[in-house]
Amino acid sequence: MNQNLLQQKFSHVFDEDLIAEISENGIFKNFKKDDIIIDIDQPLNFIPLLLVGDIKIIREDDDGHEILIYFLEAGETCTMSLTCCLGIAKSKVRAIAEKDSSLIMIPVQYMQTWFDNNASWRNFILQSYQIRFEEMLEAIDSLAFMKMDERLYKYLKNMAMIDETNTISIKHQDIAEDLNTSRVVVSRLLKQLENESKIKLGRNKIVILS
Repeated sequence: MNQNLLQQKFSHVFDEDLIAEISENGIFKNFKKDDIIIDIDQPLNFIPLLLVGDIKIIREDDDGHEILIYFLEAGETCTMSLTCCLGIAKSKVRAIAEKDSSLIMIPVQYMQTWFDNNASWRNFILQSYQIRFEEMLEAIDSLAFMKMDERLYKYLKNMAMIDETNTISIKHQDIAEDLNTSRVVVSRLLKQLENESKIKLGRNKIVILS
């Protein structure tokens, strides 16, 4: 079952030899929604490949305030963990399962070997860095140039795209934590978006209308 998932999600990325090596040397793990997969200051000795589910990557300041950086979807890896593994450093981010998720953890010692010897792995790593770099720039632009209502609407649309549905099941407090603001502000802005006919509010449910 696990090997089938690996084949399904990564056969278009990795060659057959690499998939066989990943299956042989990786450790398959399952996480429930809201489980912490990687925590801040955790030493990293593995590289996660996401097979099923979604994972959110967040940063935390010294006062415990969190902000969402990006989401991982099936078929992706966390480039923050790649960077930490390369430098043998502790994690600078927290990775939390947004829904029940399955991953394969690759011991860090294989990363450099495959990067040197396998073109499909090397291309995957470089493309992952490029994608995450662009998402980081987008996150910075959102913080610097977008008003909170625009950030909120963009966040909701991204959530809907990830879940492949127009109906999002989420609490106002969870949104507030992801956007590093208060629940009161989120509730007010959600009502504003509803009045603008962009969303429809329900009990712990938001429908994207446009």
